Amino acid sequence: MNAAFFDQPEDVVIKELEAFSLQILSQYPIDVKSAISINYEYNATLKVEATDGRLFALRINTNSPRTPENLRAEIAFVRFLAEDGRVKVPYPIENSDGDFYTSIPHAASGRMFHCVLYSWILGEELEDEPTDEQLTALGAAMATMHIVAPGFTLPEGSALPKFDDPLWWTEDFLLSEKSVLDSVAKDLISRALSAIKSGVAKFYANGTPMLIHADMHGGNVLWYEDSLSVIDFDDCGFGFPLQDFATALYYLDTPEQDAAFRRGYESVAPVPECSEKEMKMLFLQRRIVLLNYLYETSNLEHRSMIPDYQEETLRRIRNFLAE
Repeated sequence: MNAAFFDQPEDVVIKELEAFSLQILSQYPIDVKSAISINYEYNATLKVEATDGRLFALRINTNSPRTPENLRAEIAFVRFLAEDGRVKVPYPIENSDGDFYTSIPHAASGRMFHCVLYSWILGEELEDEPTDEQLTALGAAMATMHIVAPGFTLPEGSALPKFDDPLWWTEDFLLSEKSVLDSVAKDLISRALSAIKSGVAKFYANGTPMLIHADMHGGNVLWYEDSLSVIDFDDCGFGFPLQDFATALYYLDTPEQDAAFRRGYESVAPVPECSEKEMKMLFLQRRIVLLNYLYETSNLEHRSMIPDYQEETLRRIRNFLAE
């Protein structure tokens, strides 16, 4: 792997990925007019326009550790939701070989990129200050997904992680030999992850996990004409509704936003039961998982966030452990 590729300025990386996307799209029965980057954060997403006017979203997994088995499961779940129709989601597009994902070597990075082409969904991501209507719709969509998901069965040859691990089975960059943290930070994080592991184990001892989105915040939903669609299932796996619910709440800023989201969920299903201590634990877990991501990612802008984000994370860990 040529890590130096991702050390280049972001505009250089994006320009190369746009050019490379034409090679990916040649694997699909589509005459491409243009492919333009619309998001380069965790992965790369491009807006694709065909010569006949159709629009698509191409996701290039530049950072995701998803395996082909994971992609088969993710795509099968999205197709299941699309066919059910109660939650609006994009539809995966088959390539010329009849597969719903395309794996292709990228010479400039030395990586094998796994790519998925989805139908285009009209709308905009929720802004930093989402309305009560939007948050209510988000809560209702999550609850609906939790009602629908138990009917899904993994197809043969597919697999997804179970969220019973403190880092959600992502590679450990905080405590492993790859860590650059000092001994004090490692000790704090180790103690926090140990407490989280014990707390989460109780969920799995008393229930059966289901497939959840696991990253359902304002950046992964689209709003169009008073209607909400859910996108980006790249983190989906087996967990409990409470884990999904807490992840969404983590990204909200005010009690009013929390209340709107809860109202939406309650309009469809009872809110998952949770103590205040458990919710604090799940919030801290999310924070640590995101810190781990910052050390893992090849996105230079995100990596620049590490010093401030780490300092605040360690402060929250100290408070959590003191309680």
